[in-house]
Amino acid sequence: MRKKKVRKPSKFSKLINVLAIIMLVMTPFVIVGTKAFVSNINFDVEKLKSKISKQEKTNESLNMKINELASLENIQEVAKEYGLEYNNDNIKIVMK
Repeated sequence: MRKKKVRKPSKFSKLINVLAIIMLVMTPFVIVGTKAFVSNINFDVEKLKSKISKQEKTNESLNMKINELASLENIQEVAKEYGLEYNNDNIKIVMK
């Protein structure tokens, strides 16, 4: 009877097997890490959206205050406080 020759795996096939095992072990960790990173980014985005909303409300409030202070009634009131008066004869119209 003949003895069967047993082939030893080559270094290349051993390397491929080791890399495949490492990839199979590391893949779940990479997926979980990536999802955690995305979750943190989404949380930061929501915080920034909240800040933006708050700032927009503040800006709107300040614009209303500006419009109130720039109203004709308010300007006339302030003018009277400083002794100024409205004189239609002093108004000059300049046209281009």
